[in-house]
Amino acid sequence: MTSHSNHRGLKTERRDWSRLPLAIPVFVRSQDENGKELLEFATALNVSAGGVLLVVRRSLPLSSQVSLEIPSAPLVASTTLPKTSKNLRARTIWVTHAEGCQLVGLKFTHPLVENEPDHRPRRRKLVSTV
Repeated sequence: MTSHSNHRGLKTERRDWSRLPLAIPVFVRSQDENGKELLEFATALNVSAGGVLLVVRRSLPLSSQVSLEIPSAPLVASTTLPKTSKNLRARTIWVTHAEGCQLVGLKFTHPLVENEPDHRPRRRKLVSTV
């Protein structure tokens, strides 16, 4: 989804989740056209619950299935720490070729939040004229 302009020149955001402008190192696992596994070190430029924008050296074809691994230091086992995702599955939904790299939009197979946004139209309270 992308943003669009209305007739007043204001931009309306149509994304399901807000993007966070974070530079996060990630390992990207994918397969080439012969099924050979590829591993690349890349950078996530922004992240939302629904997807991520990556800058990579090797182009990823549209609809490619990829696995992202966020490197992290080992943590002491603790029940007080919240569960975090560091291995994520995603699919490429767009690719832009830039000088020496590619910008790749990925949609996560499963959103990072448990509750998906409510897409139902909002009901307005009806007022009785009686």
